[in-house]
Amino acid sequence: MFSNYLIGLREGLEASLVVCILVAYLVKTGNQHKLPAIWAGVGIAVAISLAFGAGLEFGSSELTFKAQEALGGSLSILSVGLVTWMVFWMKRTARHLKAELHGKLDAALAMGTGALVGTALLAVGREGLETSLFVWGSVRAAGDGAGPLTGALLGIATSILLGWLFYRGALKINLAKFFTWTGGMLVVVAAGVLAYGVHDLQEADFLGGLGTTAFDISATIPPDSWYGTLLKGTFNFQPDPTVLQVTVWALYLIPTLALFLAPVGFRPSTGAKEQKVERGGKADQAGPADGTAERGGADGERLRDGARGAGARTVGDQA
Repeated sequence: MFSNYLIGLREGLEASLVVCILVAYLVKTGNQHKLPAIWAGVGIAVAISLAFGAGLEFGSSELTFKAQEALGGSLSILSVGLVTWMVFWMKRTARHLKAELHGKLDAALAMGTGALVGTALLAVGREGLETSLFVWGSVRAAGDGAGPLTGALLGIATSILLGWLFYRGALKINLAKFFTWTGGMLVVVAAGVLAYGVHDLQEADFLGGLGTTAFDISATIPPDSWYGTLLKGTFNFQPDPTVLQVTVWALYLIPTLALFLAPVGFRPSTGAKEQKVERGGKADQAGPADGTAERGGADGERLRDGARGAGARTVGDQA
């Protein structure tokens, strides 16, 4: 239930923040009369997301067992790919999201009401479809019952409340840290969904190794115990995974989590740059005090040559 609550909270909060930015910008620019177009786009996006989720649930129930496993495994892997892309995209573009949405909204205002509806539909619809697909895959992995779905709905409800509090100015949190922590936890959840998807494909005979178990600790952590249920609902834990499941889980989780938590771009610190410049005598002699010599390489040489050329022409003109 917790993993699905986290999914609903994370994805729902992204959509809520997008809506808050759109609504606040229209109000600030005196375009309150255009708000119904935004809400129409949001409503259509929600309806499409719900219809997509319902189609996944009821459409798959008419298939044979192996077809269900093949579809479930394939969509689980697809949902992991989408969520992984989403958490990295948010980490990279979160600080520019507001300006990007304002630019799109300005263009939509110039084009008319239909463009405003489309802007809201696309901005919220993407989050909604990702949420439907990932929640569906996570609910399948966690097992039947109302718990997983209830957790997702509670997460979405919480995100709507937080979005409203942000808009009213009653709540302020460090969104960068929030999305970093929740993104890291989502990567852990996604690893479990990926392993479960691989197991589905093994049961559908798309992948081999179903009978090759990596370990079996069912006696220590019974699947029907309260702690076994908690681990399964939170991390999609399985006490008797196959070797392929464990391999795929580790190959996804370790590098993905390391890349996500690493500093953006793996750039060296300013101190490291300064030490590098101090070691190079030529850089100290030729470089200006403002630090442009740190650029180095061919680009730095072209910049300096261009500056010399411009200076020479200026002197020649004055002469």
